[in-house]
Amino acid sequence: MGSIHERTSQRVFELAVLVSAPVCGVLLVVLRVRPQSVEVAMPDAIKVCWEFGLIVVGVAGLLGMFWPGQLGTGLGIELAAVLMLGAIAAMYVVSVLVVAGAQAVVAASFVGAVAIGSWLRSMEIVRSLRWIIRMHQAGIDPWPEAKT
Repeated sequence: MGSIHERTSQRVFELAVLVSAPVCGVLLVVLRVRPQSVEVAMPDAIKVCWEFGLIVVGVAGLLGMFWPGQLGTGLGIELAAVLMLGAIAAMYVVSVLVVAGAQAVVAASFVGAVAIGSWLRSMEIVRSLRWIIRMHQAGIDPWPEAKT
């Protein structure tokens, strides 16, 4: 499956976001502090899901990126994580824009870029999974040296 460098060299920004997401989630939970926009705009149950979602997204995304088994399984796990990351980031963008309006344009732009990047990555993963399925249906093993 390749070394860590080989598996992440083309996805360094995704790796950085997936590493920082659980750190942010843990800090939000442990320190019991939330951004004011989240406090104002989200109901309590959604706030908790948002915080723990950051943790789950990061852990699952990293698990998918470094999955030691079948590539399709790792891509499926990564797909679920980046779709959820896009949703969580979009939730924050909406809440910060609702509360702060034009003053939130910088934060909304950067976090919005994470959401858009996550959704674009999910489209790449879907294309890769479709390719793997087509190869399998055609009876072609794209990684014959990986057999054990």
